[in-house]
Amino acid sequence: MFRRREPVPFAFVAEADRFRSNVTPPPRQRASRAQILSQSLVTLTVVGGLAGALLFGVPALQQDSSTSDRVHQSEAAHR
Repeated sequence: MFRRREPVPFAFVAEADRFRSNVTPPPRQRASRAQILSQSLVTLTVVGGLAGALLFGVPALQQDSSTSDRVHQSEAAHR
């Protein structure tokens, strides 16, 4: 019987090299048109939501330099 020289913590790892299965898995069922349509609709909704969040979020995160310029100009006019 073949033995490994290095220690193996689990016996099934050592036996995995020899194990061969003669059982084939069943073929995958193809998705119906309704399933494909619903999956693509969910994907489009998520992508659209992320794009909308970027569209509205990026301008809101930018610092408005025109407001700070007006504050500095009004302070200079009062001096």
